[in-house]
Amino acid sequence: MRNATKTDRLHPEDLVAMPEPGLPEKLPEDERILWQGRPEVWALTCEALNLRWVIGYFVLVWLWWAGTLTDQIPFAAALLAAAPLLGIGAVTALLLLALGWAQARATMYTITDKRVVMRIGAALTMTLNLPFTRIVNANLARRRTGVGTLAFELQGHNKFSYLVCWPHVRPWHFRTPQPALRCIADAENVARIFTEAAEARVHAPCIERRESRDAAMEARASVSDTGDGATVAAE
Repeated sequence: MRNATKTDRLHPEDLVAMPEPGLPEKLPEDERILWQGRPEVWALTCEALNLRWVIGYFVLVWLWWAGTLTDQIPFAAALLAAAPLLGIGAVTALLLLALGWAQARATMYTITDKRVVMRIGAALTMTLNLPFTRIVNANLARRRTGVGTLAFELQGHNKFSYLVCWPHVRPWHFRTPQPALRCIADAENVARIFTEAAEARVHAPCIERRESRDAAMEARASVSDTGDGATVAAE
């Protein structure tokens, strides 16, 4: 499998603060990073923060307000009179872009050959460790630009909070939140890397040493009942 690690996107403070970029601790010797990346700022702002809808709303309100003034002043003058709404809309759009940049800047997604690690949170940083053995299914939503979201359906009941993990979750799945690599570039290639690594991990043979199993059985056999509910190991 091609190693697609992207450390060129990291900043110097990331390298100082963490033993491994984007990871809470140093990886074990038998684990390696296959891919790392962050959300695309523009895509995250448009998709998660609905930037286009906000801009469209202010444009419509601006035109509506100008239309209500046309019975008093010419249409061109009415457009100028309602222009302050566009200024408010521009400030709002800039604030959303700043929020999207902060979210993307504070995020680092990592795929290793054993798990998916998500370091997320602009205000409160948290790390999600998703072993491949807990991931039941992965859903890819890709746009024509190649940017997409890879969401993970987890096994059993999970305690992830939709609001705490937002926007790094699959949209509209409130009851059973699905952690997601949100708005990543070249999403199809990232999905392929994940699929190949997950299949190799899940279908890897599990080898149990006979000596360890026999030793465990002998240890259980050496425990005797004292009769008062307590157990002691016989010397």
